[in-house]
Amino acid sequence: MATNPLSLQMYTLRDQAATDYVGTLRKVKEIGYGAVEVAGVGGMSAAALRQELDAIGLMVSGAHVPIQMLESQLNAIIADMQTLGAPYLICPWMPPERRRSADDYRALARILNGIGAAVADAGLTFCYHHHDFELHLLGDTTGLHLLLHECDPRAVAFEIDVYWSAYAGVDPVQLINEFAGRAPLIHLKDMAPGSRTFAEVGHGTLDIPAILSAARTAGAQWFVVEQDVCQRPPLESVRMSYEYLKGLMSDK
Repeated sequence: MATNPLSLQMYTLRDQAATDYVGTLRKVKEIGYGAVEVAGVGGMSAAALRQELDAIGLMVSGAHVPIQMLESQLNAIIADMQTLGAPYLICPWMPPERRRSADDYRALARILNGIGAAVADAGLTFCYHHHDFELHLLGDTTGLHLLLHECDPRAVAFEIDVYWSAYAGVDPVQLINEFAGRAPLIHLKDMAPGSRTFAEVGHGTLDIPAILSAARTAGAQWFVVEQDVCQRPPLESVRMSYEYLKGLMSDK
């Protein structure tokens, strides 16, 4: 685990980053995060972004790259990952037409295995990030559990998203335990009281201390804060999440 294992998914600050990507990265560092998980590189080359990140003092914990790009541009993506020094390449979402049945998930597992083998050969780790729909029942199992069993553990790992787990009615701690040894990345989010909307971490209904404890035991390497929708200025939201987590982790 990194010395400062708190990373921020930059999608949270997408509006700010769209107008000043590097300036937004500086603000992330000022808050205290040690790394970012990127979803795009702000219109820069990987080399230019790495130079800016090194100057700021941020690592890249991982990158979200759409499946269509992974299938068509994998060699270039791997090269960019190596330039960025990012250890984890993540498939963030799956289009509906590719996840309608158990057979769809089995076919997807074969594709992910192929991508993951190439990523592993390059010395990186390939992960699949889930939402709620992978946890809908398909007979006596779920799409996510099909991927767990069908994907080669040498090729494919997982990024467990605690909000989408809870949204699907699955206890995040239980899910993390089921994926022990296979989930190096945890997306830390929270759910607002009285609704199922997003909340700052530690300011909602999820049992974050129990989640962190389970994740550590299960072998998590990075805790990645993300808030898909913020009800206050997003920089304020990510600061609130960081301050809560910093206090919680400093007690350990």
